[in-house]
Parts: sequence; C-alpha cells; structure tokens
Amino acid sequence: MIPQSFIQDLLNRVDIVDVVGRYVQLKKGGANFMGLCPFHNEKSPSFTVSPTKQFYHCFGCGAHGTAISFLIEYSGLGFVEAVKDLAQGVGMTVPDNDDKIPPAQRAEHQAKSMALSDAMTRASDFFRQQLRSAPPAVAYLKGRGLTGEVAAKFGLGYSPDEWDSLRKVFPDYEVSALVEAGLVIDKSDDDGAHRKRYDRFRDRIMFPIRNTKGQVIGFGGRVMDGGEPKYLNSPETPLFQKGSELYGLFEARQAIREAGYALVTEGYMDVVALSQLGFPQAVATLGTACTPIHVQKLLRQTDCVIFSFDGDSAGRRAARRALDACLIHASDNKVIKFLFLPTEHDPDSYVREMGAEAFEQQIKDAMPLSQFLLKEVTGDNDLRTPEGRARVQFEAKPMLQALPASSLRLQIVRSLAQITQSMPNEIESLFELSNPVAPARRPPPPRSKRMAPVGLERQIVRLLVAHPVLAAELDDEALNAIAGFAPDQAEMLRQLVELSRGMGEQASFATLVEHLREGGSDFDTLIAEIAAETESDLDVVRQEMAGAVRQTRIRMVDEEMQRLANAGLRDEDSRSRYRELTQQKERLKRQSDAAAG
Repeated sequence: MIPQSFIQDLLNRVDIVDVVGRYVQLKKGGANFMGLCPFHNEKSPSFTVSPTKQFYHCFGCGAHGTAISFLIEYSGLGFVEAVKDLAQGVGMTVPDNDDKIPPAQRAEHQAKSMALSDAMTRASDFFRQQLRSAPPAVAYLKGRGLTGEVAAKFGLGYSPDEWDSLRKVFPDYEVSALVEAGLVIDKSDDDGAHRKRYDRFRDRIMFPIRNTKGQVIGFGGRVMDGGEPKYLNSPETPLFQKGSELYGLFEARQAIREAGYALVTEGYMDVVALSQLGFPQAVATLGTACTPIHVQKLLRQTDCVIFSFDGDSAGRRAARRALDACLIHASDNKVIKFLFLPTEHDPDSYVREMGAEAFEQQIKDAMPLSQFLLKEVTGDNDLRTPEGRARVQFEAKPMLQALPASSLRLQIVRSLAQITQSMPNEIESLFELSNPVAPARRPPPPRSKRMAPVGLERQIVRLLVAHPVLAAELDDEALNAIAGFAPDQAEMLRQLVELSRGMGEQASFATLVEHLREGGSDFDTLIAEIAAETESDLDVVRQEMAGAVRQTRIRMVDEEMQRLANAGLRDEDSRSRYRELTQQKERLKRQSDAAAG
C-alpha cells in the first residue's frame, strides 16, 4: 500500500494543468483553464482545470478529480500505475512496503527497463523509416486499401529482409537489451561454443504495440507473401505481457468515448482497416485469448464492449473464451455483446463489401452476453428430456457462479429455469448462488451475551461447532487457507470437519457435542461459549462464515504475494503467478464488498 504521506507529497509537486494539458487542449479563462471535456462529447468547453485547487471538473458530465484520478479515467491506468507515472515525471520513487529489493538493485532494474523502452522506441522509428523505401511493402498496404494517413497514425513500418538490419540503428548489436526486448534472437551451435545473433523480424509489415501511455512495448510482424507464421509477435518481456495489452487501445481511447463502445476484433489489420473505414473505436487481442485483464481495461474506458468474431468454428471458440473472461466483470451497468459475421467475412472485408451502415446495423444487433451464455449452455442438448435439461444446468453452473451477484444474474437464472423447467430458487440453491439482495437479517443478540471471537480461524471453528451443517459448504481450498494460518488449530479443524461431514445434513450442535466429548477437552471452551449464546439465524451465520473464509483466503494470497515479491519476481513464472494472485485478491475483495453492500 502506498503511504498517504507520499500521495500528498506527490500531488504537491505535480501540476495538474501540465498533466491534463498533455491530453486536452487548454486555454486560460480567468483563474482557471478551460477545454473540451475528454469524457463526453461537447462543442463548447465546460471542462475546467484549477491550478489553485489542483482539481478538474466538468460542468457538463460531472467528471472531477485530481491528477491521479484523471490518469486513471483517461488512460485506463490502475491507481498504482497512475501514481508511478506521475512520480516518474517529477523524479520521485514510489515507496512500497512490500518491496524488499535493495536500492542499488532497484536502480539497476529501473535502468534496465529504460534501456528496453529506449530500444523499442528506436526500433519502431527505424521500421517506420524503412517503410518509406520499401515499394513492395507500400504496395502491399495500398493493396489492402490502407492510406498513408492511417499507416502514420498506427506507426506502421517494415523490417528489411536482412538477418541483422538492426545493426544500422544499434551499432552495439551485441547489447543484451536487444534480446531482452525480443528484437533479436541468440542461437547457439549444438555444442554451445558459437553463438549467432539475428533479427527476430525480417521482411514483415511491422505493427508497433503501444501501452496506454503511448510507449512502444512490442511488435506484431505480418508476412506479405503467404509465408508462415502469418503473424509473428514479440515474446513476453518485462515490458510486454500479451494477456494484459490490447492492440490499438492507445489510439482508440478518444474514439471509444465518442462512440460509446469498444469494438474488439481478432487481428491487427482489422483494427487499422476499421479505423480508416470509420470505426476507430476498434482494438484487438494480441495473438492470445481474451483475458479478464483485457476486459477490465476496456470497461475502464467505456460501459459497453462488443466482441466481433468470424462466424467459423475458430471464431466461435474465441468468442467462448471471451465470454468466460467477461463473466467476473459483468454487472447491471455494463453492456457486453457478441457479434458474429458470416463465415466468409472478417470486419474489414464486411465493411468494404457491405458498407459502413450495414456493419453499424450488425453492431446494433449484436448478441447480448446473457443470450450468448444461454445459447452456449443449451448447445445441442435435447431439452425435451430430463437428461438434456440436466446437462444444460451442468454446463451453466460454473458460468453463473463466476457472475457477480446482480440483477443480471437473477435474470439469467430465471431464463435458465424456464428453459430447464425449473424454479429460479431451485437453480440458486443447486448452484449455491448467494442472493443478489441480502436477505433481511434478524437483530443480533445483545453484545453482553456474545463473546467476540479471537482471530478469523477461531471464529470459523466456533461457527462450525455451532452449525456443523456448514462443514459441507467448505471446500478444500478454504480449509487449507484456514489451516495454513492456524497450524495450532489445524488438527482441531480437520477433526471437526470430518465429524460434521460424517453426520450429513442432519448435523446439529447437540449431536456434534456428543461426538466431540469423546475426543477430549479441546472444544470445551467453545462449547460453553456457544451454549450461552442466543440462537442465530442460519442465513446470517452462513454469510458470516463466507466472510471469514474470504478474509482468510485474502491473507493467504497476501502471504504468497509477499513471498514472491521478496524473491524479486525474477522469472516469468513468478511474475505470472503474481498477476494471477492479484486478480484472485481483487475477486475476493469484490465478493466481500458485494456481501457487505
């Protein structure tokens, strides 16, 4: 967590006029600066930036905040990313309580990142220059219907058909940054004695990939003669992770706001061509399946995301993966749709043959997430038979469990119930779905009759003793999380869960006490406390249990993240695991927030 004192110091050093002025044309108007709001369409300026208050406000749409919130809203950065971006601009280093890396090592890491970024920028400039003197590459782009204007907008370039053309821009061709940035490849002989270095990209149209700050972090290279692979992407590097970046997002941000939606396509050429054809709000995944991080980035830019896929089997598979990635982010105030074109078309060819209006109509008619989900789970199952309807429910269960509790999920549950000849409450019970709206709670018993639990683990054990039927609702991951933070109570917990599960659905406090009495006095204190308490509502207890388990899981995730951070995150496996844990922690916190709300 970044200390509040650092945030205060940072905002004292940053000038919000400079920050906003990088993205919005501002003019002095009295004590403030004025401009057209970047967060909604307007013809007369209602967006003001106050250098005195260091605050921005739009009188049209109500957007407001500090320099940090501006970067978050405009660039789609996370809070920590925005703080680091601002800090770098004023020469400050963001403190990290979890960062145990020595200052000298951190400085070395920062220097290496700057070297990689510089290498990518110089390579991008070189490829753009080479395109001007490569008639076959220019002819190829013109043949695809692209203009010089759109090629310049996306910084398209050309990598010469040479083994080491980058020597022209990197005199020290042996520098390690070229390998680490994925620009060159080192290949050794079988005996490892001799090493040969050569350019990764040769004789390809080059598509620079930019992050949300406009920095080149990777490349996509396309062949022009039908060779293989058709697209060659940069490898994963410290700058570039395919599962986190979207091609064209930097160029499309303003267009996404103006259009009111983001259009996700399957390839680089789709993005560039659609931008020229009147759909500059298009982006693409980078040779990998859509991930929850991709969806999160897009939903920071807009409340509506439309995925466009080819109508063939590969497009259907890609759409299903995108659906799975969207589920945890689906909510009542977000719109996610899926557009399937005829099998003979991609977005580029469809617009050129059928026209922009026809494509706009396809976008309007795109399939909502709820409809696509139900279509996927229904599949070819025979709804006339119990087996077919049961299979539909089996397919739907993990998808509905991934959806946050919301009105949208409730509507899907009702539709699924109708399809499978069930009742919505039967679906919710069978799928173990928490209610979108918290049930009315009974007033808690007087505090004088309740003993505050000591620690989450002890609280969980007490709840299990009082309501042993809850043991069946704890999965192995939850038990491991609890035991991991309470090794002294691990055996007690194992014994308790084993006994409770063994008693089945009829497990009760009284019958459990009898079983526990045979095992000694480990539970005597807890049993006495519970016996003195007023009876609790099982639904309230179930929510209390779920909350305690979530908090324990969060602590387990924090512990593993701490261990990875202490080890320095030196390899891709550890960095990948760290990203997975971050997503898991965010998901758990969202669940906690939803339960608390």
